[in-house]
Amino acid sequence: MTRDVIVVGAGGGGPVVAKELAARGLDVLLLEGGARHGDPRREWTHLENDANNPLTGFLRFGPPDRREPAWLREEPQNSFLLQAAGVGGTTLHYFGNSPRAYPGVFHGYDGADRAMYDTAHAFPFAYRDLVPYYRWVEATLPVQTAAMGVKETVFLSGAEKLGIPVQTAKDTTGWSYRPQENAILQPGGTAGRTGDPAELQHPRATGCTFCGYCLQGCMEPPGAPRNLYAKRSTDNSYVPMALTAAAWSPHGRDVTLLADAYVTRVHTGHRDGRLTATGVTWRTGATGETHREDARVVVLAGGATETPRLWLNSGLPNPNGWVGRGYTDHFLDGVTGLFDHDTGNSRGPNSAARCDFPGHGALENIGLPPAMQAYSMALSDSGIRGRYRNGRGFTGPWDGPTGRVIGPELKEVLAHGIDRLLNVLILTGDDVEAHNRVTQSVLPPDSHGPVPKVVFRSRERTRRTQANREFLARKATELLRRAGARRVYRFDWAPLLLHVHSTMRMGLSADDSVLDADARSRWIDHLYIADNSALANSLGGPNPTLTTQALATRTAEKIFARHFGGDPWVGHETPVPSTDPRVSAAL
Repeated sequence: MTRDVIVVGAGGGGPVVAKELAARGLDVLLLEGGARHGDPRREWTHLENDANNPLTGFLRFGPPDRREPAWLREEPQNSFLLQAAGVGGTTLHYFGNSPRAYPGVFHGYDGADRAMYDTAHAFPFAYRDLVPYYRWVEATLPVQTAAMGVKETVFLSGAEKLGIPVQTAKDTTGWSYRPQENAILQPGGTAGRTGDPAELQHPRATGCTFCGYCLQGCMEPPGAPRNLYAKRSTDNSYVPMALTAAAWSPHGRDVTLLADAYVTRVHTGHRDGRLTATGVTWRTGATGETHREDARVVVLAGGATETPRLWLNSGLPNPNGWVGRGYTDHFLDGVTGLFDHDTGNSRGPNSAARCDFPGHGALENIGLPPAMQAYSMALSDSGIRGRYRNGRGFTGPWDGPTGRVIGPELKEVLAHGIDRLLNVLILTGDDVEAHNRVTQSVLPPDSHGPVPKVVFRSRERTRRTQANREFLARKATELLRRAGARRVYRFDWAPLLLHVHSTMRMGLSADDSVLDADARSRWIDHLYIADNSALANSLGGPNPTLTTQALATRTAEKIFARHFGGDPWVGHETPVPSTDPRVSAAL
């Protein structure tokens, strides 16, 4: 049997392609190496270690059986790759933030600030070409203006005093501040009005219940159908739509989803004189059995680390050496303010307000539960505050040098209470750099083949990248001071590889890209990529998921037109929201 399409990976991008093509009647097989969390209310908890422990947590990067070890990645530098396996992928613990990319990272941008972007690695089409696909995804998820709480009030009060305007449009062209555009359903009924669990049952409560546990996956409100869980991670949005496509689409065909199915090889053959993708082999973790299935089109969506690993392990062509290169990560950093009053740090959606500084990057407020708060303050590439500087350490408008806050100092800060802190995440508009990359490790292979090695030279970033990070750290500090913080800490984080992109980048030039403007392999026919690795660059700083999903929608449309004789649909049809009652009924 030959499928129409095989999609490898059910994270942020794969389910988008699967849903869109299934809605047009194609036979789609969606393979995911991790678990399928079918009943989060039974399988999950809000306990931080239970969820986020990188070795044993239910949102770790590893097999479904938590008694088995996590999957290995070699990280020779001081860094932490924070990703989750399973249906939903890393969107399981993302904050739902869904801003559009800055127009300056696209081909043809002619703004006065164009020199402030990595123009050598621009997207190979114009920003306006992606806007219809943004709109499609925003309506499908749906993306809405975030619900506001105490921490957003504090953050936005500081942003206002920076003297920048409020942004009212989705397209970001200048310095501004605003509530987040996020993929979390607005609270309704009793949600957001009470903390009494008895009062927070669906349908009395709808949307976000302000539980504050976005990092632990979303299972709120209790009793809701899966497609009405508040956070629109793909396990709650695109996957339910893919599995029920026949119920809500006139021509739809339900997707076949297999979890615990780790793809180990992409197969190729020659067709019409061209090397062509023909299918994949996967391994079932529970039994060790291997399976092969063929398809007319193969779409890789395993993420910015696993997609290049699969490519290299499959022995696919890499004539320009750019497979796995160009790893961008927003060069994240953290700044935390200590206040004399309640900041609401632990309550509500974990991030619901932001400042944008196109040409530099962005700032966003981050609410954290206690263990992640302590972790964020104890992560640094500058050593330990007051003890040693690790050959580094920055001074500035924050209090004291950068570095880890540990021991008595950390206890003293946390003794004031988690809700006296306010965190600002720095999202740097970083350059594509060839030496930041994924390769095959020389460590012993695991059951899926050679393991990936993630190489990151955090101290050798371009001058522009480093200057952007410092600019944003100072803006974050100024914001917190103006909001009323009496003490401000900056940490100079070691690479926290959370927003990772562009390792299989599309590009203008065949010399430094793997994909053409349609996210199609330059060297292998019928092979596409639909995850963060396909992004041409780091978007200038904005969170990547919405752009990846818009690009995946565009890629699905290109596949349908090129290989199955179909017509484009974005701009010609009305998108169906993932909250549609027909999806609920079919589930």
